[in-house]
Amino acid sequence: MVYLAEFIGTAILVLLGGGVVAGVSLARSKAKEAGWIVVTFGWGMGVAMAAYVVGAISGAHINPAVTIGMASIGDFEWSLVPGYIAAQMAGAFTGAIVVYLAYFAHWDQTDDPDAKLGVFSTAPGVRRPFANLTTEIIATALLVLGLLGIGANEGAVSADGGVELAHLFANGIAPLLAGLLVFAIGLSLGGPTGYAINPARDLGPRIAHALLPIPGKGSSDWGYSWIPVVGPIVGGVIGAWIWKLTGFGG
Repeated sequence: MVYLAEFIGTAILVLLGGGVVAGVSLARSKAKEAGWIVVTFGWGMGVAMAAYVVGAISGAHINPAVTIGMASIGDFEWSLVPGYIAAQMAGAFTGAIVVYLAYFAHWDQTDDPDAKLGVFSTAPGVRRPFANLTTEIIATALLVLGLLGIGANEGAVSADGGVELAHLFANGIAPLLAGLLVFAIGLSLGGPTGYAINPARDLGPRIAHALLPIPGKGSSDWGYSWIPVVGPIVGGVIGAWIWKLTGFGG
């Protein structure tokens, strides 16, 4: 059941997040050129809605960086990590396909292959691997640190002092706060790389882009694809360990 929840939650995240990018980027969309604030808010609300739907079941990690970061500090069972990541990847891939179908009439109306790829995955504004990797590490460290902080303030703490995400995301406005955290990260740190901050969110849809029959789609940019995978995983572990080493979790 928890794996199904992670699948559905990640699919919702990518459907709403990729959907807002498609709306802003693809030709003849009524949301065309609505801007970066619309994109970042759409991704933030995607996180919030996914958390409301599946948080009580799986904790709504919906992100391998969150799963691995929490496991690294002992707040999540390592035995569940492979299944969570597989479900997240499959959910992201599926969500991207649904976005493709929702905007089916707009792909052949859009000439720019980069705009089409941007619906599915991230790309840097300035292509400098070390700088791009650093941005993803910083942004994801803040994401995981922020989620753990939201959990602690919610008061849902397990017996050993670790945050129980299932309670965090199932209660009150915590899912909305998680969405606003992602919104804030997008506004403040999203400019350099498009803020993947989630390996599944980037890699799953990138695979979908490569496989789908999108007219004039161009390259899937595999040379860059490792950065939004490695950066968030490293950042997630760093953020979790900052939380643990400071003793903020009790």
